[in-house]
Amino acid sequence: MKKLTLTLAVLLIGTAITLSINHYANAVKGEVITIKSDDTDMPDNLETAVFGNGCFWCTEAVFQRVRGVHSVVSGYAGGHVENPTYRQVTSGTTGHAEVIQIKYDPNEVDYDKLLQIFFRTHNPTTLNRQGNDIGPQYRSIILYSTDEQKQIAQEVKQRLGEAEIWEDPIVTEITPLDIFYQAEDYHQDYFNRNSDQAYCQVVIVPKLEKFERLFEDRVAN
Repeated sequence: MKKLTLTLAVLLIGTAITLSINHYANAVKGEVITIKSDDTDMPDNLETAVFGNGCFWCTEAVFQRVRGVHSVVSGYAGGHVENPTYRQVTSGTTGHAEVIQIKYDPNEVDYDKLLQIFFRTHNPTTLNRQGNDIGPQYRSIILYSTDEQKQIAQEVKQRLGEAEIWEDPIVTEITPLDIFYQAEDYHQDYFNRNSDQAYCQVVIVPKLEKFERLFEDRVAN
């Protein structure tokens, strides 16, 4: 039984790593589901944050569970090609990063707290890499829309860097947001629709558990 369990674990991890290296190229072969958002159901006071910290399947799942966040959309930003496709972005040649666009209520969660969650749920010290996802499209990046967001991002980055949470210095890029391009429909709400997949279980679930452990008071009910 122990040998069987060990074999299954190795196969599961191996499958996840293979998916990660190829960044899930086979995802485009699956069913395309159209995700429609109804902005009429959202409060008028929502603000927007855009972060990139590796695969957007992971970051989307984390921020969907933050109390005060009303919507999370996966997409691309920070590049030089108009209307990039997933295949173009994952080639690493468009300059874009995989990012998420967060709509949040500042009366429930502020930008500073979102940044803390952003930093603590990925490794901001690895340049152009998160785990087995390698390339500029997986870089750690904060894209600000206002001078206030820029200042807060710089302050949080400095504060957490001085806290010496990580052995290496933070390399997160802080840059103005130009254009956010929404990713293809099959990337939206990915974990919630595919939670049984090997990658989701091996890579995303531990991130969710870490978020819930570090930010217990921010977990949505």
